[in-house]
Amino acid sequence: MNPSDTIGKVTGATVRDDFNSINTVLHYTRAAHFIGLWKSELTLIERHFPDKTARLLEAGCGAGRVAVGLWHQGYRQITAFDFATELVEQAENLAREQGITGLTFLHADATAPEICNVLRYKFDGALFMFNGLMQIPGRENRRRALRNLHAVCRPGAHFLFTTHDREDPRDLAEWAKEAARWALGEQNPRLLEFGDRYFTDETGNTFMHLPDRKEIVEDLAATGWLHINDRTRDELASETPKVRNFSDNCRFWVARKSAV
Repeated sequence: MNPSDTIGKVTGATVRDDFNSINTVLHYTRAAHFIGLWKSELTLIERHFPDKTARLLEAGCGAGRVAVGLWHQGYRQITAFDFATELVEQAENLAREQGITGLTFLHADATAPEICNVLRYKFDGALFMFNGLMQIPGRENRRRALRNLHAVCRPGAHFLFTTHDREDPRDLAEWAKEAARWALGEQNPRLLEFGDRYFTDETGNTFMHLPDRKEIVEDLAATGWLHINDRTRDELASETPKVRNFSDNCRFWVARKSAV
């Protein structure tokens, strides 16, 4: 059944259940085992976190693809969390299989008020990779996650995350049609905001918000982050076929917590 046929708006609980489904767990577990860090991710990580003793936080860690990849690059103080228990379990299994110690995985929700208590340290940097931030339904919920990450980072800390690019010239015609549907009230009734997508494919159900650039700049400013830079994945690196098959091109964002 297509998720658009189900009554009710997409919520955080909807997304959590989707991430815990067997097909989705298998999809992200395969990526953690066989894809690892992207070239573009590694380029920005090494640029903005040159000190491999830095205490790093990864939100939305999934099955451990990025956190385990960071460990193999020499980063040793990594805390990673996800709100999907099945994915956290897969991440722990992957680390155990590879004999990795000192890598902390937690079950936590980036939007929850108690996240600052769960994360006991002040971090030198944070990541929210593979569009994880954009899989939080509701703009205020995404801003809540941004505020929480800001609160647990040290002054001067960098924050890296990705989004899909709604302003890609190849997609403008389709977004114009979507805008017309919203104007007529004919959009998918499960969606909360313009830019939302909720669809089903072989990996399961997926919610994704596709922002424009103005929206992200505004959200960073509203939550205390300074926008430093943004570039598309293709501008940063030429990825392997495995990566290109796993994900479409996306936009990488770099923000920083004020040093004062």
